[in-house]
Amino acid sequence: MSKKLFLGAALGALLAVGASAPSRADETYIPLISKGFQHQFWQAVKLGAEQAAKEANVKITFEGPETEAMVDKQIDMLSAALAKKPSAIGFAALDSKAAIPLLKKAQAAKIPVIAFDSGVDSDIPLTTCTTDNVAAAGLAADKMAGAIGDAGEVGVVVHDQTSRTGIDRRDGFLNEMKAKHPNIKVVDVQYGGGDHLKSAEIAKTMLQAHSNLKGIFGANEGSAEGVAIGVKESGKKVVIIGYDSGKEQKDAIRSGAMLGAITQNPIGIGKCTVESAVKALKGEKLPKVVDTGFYWYDKSNIDDPKIAAVLYD
Repeated sequence: MSKKLFLGAALGALLAVGASAPSRADETYIPLISKGFQHQFWQAVKLGAEQAAKEANVKITFEGPETEAMVDKQIDMLSAALAKKPSAIGFAALDSKAAIPLLKKAQAAKIPVIAFDSGVDSDIPLTTCTTDNVAAAGLAADKMAGAIGDAGEVGVVVHDQTSRTGIDRRDGFLNEMKAKHPNIKVVDVQYGGGDHLKSAEIAKTMLQAHSNLKGIFGANEGSAEGVAIGVKESGKKVVIIGYDSGKEQKDAIRSGAMLGAITQNPIGIGKCTVESAVKALKGEKLPKVVDTGFYWYDKSNIDDPKIAAVLYD
């Protein structure tokens, strides 16, 4: 082969390789910034997001701060993710207002924002993949009322008062009690940052301060687990209703220590987030909210296939 022909063949081979290997710029990259990473709930959301990413052939990353009290850390993560100029971004806000300046930058850069689990007080997200937390907490209130004879004093332990999930679950529970169960008085609402140890201490203090307390609602996985620990350590017997799933909560329900809980659909939330981002990138119109569903579960239905499918360890 002549030198000229050899060079031509080599150049053709290089061009062929270049054509078959997409560049980084062509890759669809969607980072997801969650509220935390320590709870099993977020691991289930991550699993759903990874499943959807594989089906859509897109690249995702999934990260969150060590605890759900670290708003500043989450904002730093969001800023770092946006600096990578992603195709779209998924965001579960710890603070419904704090991230708005950064989300405005994303909007200006034409980066579609998909909110998941916990929305923001802005219309910047094209959609929010979430549980109807007001309705779900209302159901928890109804279950509590039924368990304590529709009268008496109860307390609430919430993960925070800054995220939409914290606000909506608190208000959903309180408003349902006020509207439908006037003989039940919510005597205390405390915030434990979703930390089971802090929530356990709150529950013990609550029980000491209110000797006639009949029940406590824990508004997320860490809160509910903490309440169960605190009640056990106090030696008192009250009705406990939780939110989310996880091994500790399921064990407490099976043993009778906890009456039951609301479960979300975390895998569905993760899938919805990535699928919505992909649709946005294709120019498809999205609803402002995608309700990913919730269920009540207790000892009687915890092994029902429909319920078991949305529980997680």
